[in-house]
Amino acid sequence: MPSTPPDSRQQVQALVDAVQAAQTADDLTDAVEDLSACAHPMAIPCLIQVLGFNNPGAAVAAVDGLVAIGAAAVPAILANLDEYNYGARAWSVRALAGIGDLRGLPLLERALAQDIGPSVRRAAARGMGALQPHGFTAQQRQELAERILPQLKAACGDEEWIVRYAVAVGLEGMDHWWQPPAAQRHRLLDALQPLADPQREAAPVVWLRARLALNRLVTAASAARA
Repeated sequence: MPSTPPDSRQQVQALVDAVQAAQTADDLTDAVEDLSACAHPMAIPCLIQVLGFNNPGAAVAAVDGLVAIGAAAVPAILANLDEYNYGARAWSVRALAGIGDLRGLPLLERALAQDIGPSVRRAAARGMGALQPHGFTAQQRQELAERILPQLKAACGDEEWIVRYAVAVGLEGMDHWWQPPAAQRHRLLDALQPLADPQREAAPVVWLRARLALNRLVTAASAARA
């Protein structure tokens, strides 16, 4: 990574100082938004620290900043996970889900299967559908799909509707990075069917979202054959 020009380092440090000097919740949110907007790797430690504050507005801004920074933020997020702070853990999973880097996948898998927090499981499900396996061959994408699809199918039975909704989003998202051959796409459709069936899915918002995903996947498949 090229070194940061001195003036840029000073500008980022001034933004970090503003975050640390904030006296009110609103001031903190504004300062974090300014820091996040620079999308500079020097901001990573401060943004991760903000994830542990009891300030949802600032945490949202910090997540946006980490996602904007992208892959460079992943090692620090993974190294600073706070297993005892539910809020920080939830925001960290959300950041990793937004970045889509495969180094965060083991954490997303563990969160979806084991985390007690519904919002954490929701973020994990969405993130598993939004991976960015750049440079993967078709065979590697297939292997990744074989790893993830059973986990999302299992999460269709999650007791929280917000998680099942996220599973529908994740299954639809898989189509973008998996790019399955026609003979395989039916597996995504089959996985969505239980969520799209009002006889099996109690939450209307979930089966409506699952039906939307089904319609989009069918439309995409038809367009690909045209």
